[in-house]
Amino acid sequence: MTKPIVLITSASGRIGKELVALLSQDGAYTVRACCFTQGKADSLQALGADEVVEFDLNNPVTWEAALAGVSAIYSASLDPMLEGHLAFCKALENRTDQIKHVVRISCMGADTNTASYNPDKHASRKDAAIPLMLQHYWWGEKALIDAGLPVTVLRNNFFMNHLLKTDCETIDTESWFSNPLGTAQNSFVATRDIAAAAAVILTEGADKHANKFYDLTGPEPQSMSEIACDLSRAMNKTIEYRAQSMVDFENDFGSTRAEFFEYLTNGFYCRCSPDFYNLTGRKPTAYYDYLTTKGASGETGLEELWQGNLWKKGEDAMKQAAELKT
Repeated sequence: MTKPIVLITSASGRIGKELVALLSQDGAYTVRACCFTQGKADSLQALGADEVVEFDLNNPVTWEAALAGVSAIYSASLDPMLEGHLAFCKALENRTDQIKHVVRISCMGADTNTASYNPDKHASRKDAAIPLMLQHYWWGEKALIDAGLPVTVLRNNFFMNHLLKTDCETIDTESWFSNPLGTAQNSFVATRDIAAAAAVILTEGADKHANKFYDLTGPEPQSMSEIACDLSRAMNKTIEYRAQSMVDFENDFGSTRAEFFEYLTNGFYCRCSPDFYNLTGRKPTAYYDYLTTKGASGETGLEELWQGNLWKKGEDAMKQAAELKT
């Protein structure tokens, strides 16, 4: 019997790599992994991908071959790729008979009452609008829903692997990191857990999970001093947290990201969701365990810390995406 084909977009990303490895182990799907450059094909095949195809959200020419015969899609895209994602969703409107299930990566707070979404009112603070980044995440969800596809959305807390990437140089050479989060506590989520949840959802299928939205978090909320303690223990040296003003953070990364980080300081991302446990039957991965143990793709969180990073000090990665309107 021919196995159905699942298309893994952003397959070389942190979640994508884990998902390729997990689904290849499960064997329920033919795993078709997407990559931007052919140089990543070998590593994806080593993780178990059955097929590797070129796929670029900004290049519609690559879409047809990637989608051939596909019945399920894992959909993820970096924030600056939103416009390409919206265009891709429009193209999927013509494939509702073909595509039986889409699992989309999103963010906690994108919902704000999905049935009556109001971008001018956010539940976590009186008279506060939804941060633009969270509006973008909702647009990414809504585009798939409007295309008429059976969609499952994973609304994730802030990724553990994104938390300190902007400070890897000072962590390595000077043993400190900084951001404006301070004593605020957030239940940061491990990307390997997001992949594990996605694997369960894709394997169990749309009959069980379509048109559902799951909040994924870590097992406990942590402050920056607690994060520094875990990192120090993992690296076997003292790592210091240095508080940063929101003004300085905005100067480093731009207003759109600063607006989102303001929400990380106000308690909205403190809560711990049971959804990961209900999907997988186990507790979410703690930050220290994420740093020191290997995921399905064979890397520890500490090893991953030194790898590529979208957010670079002195650059506003969201500048172009912030100008996008729907």
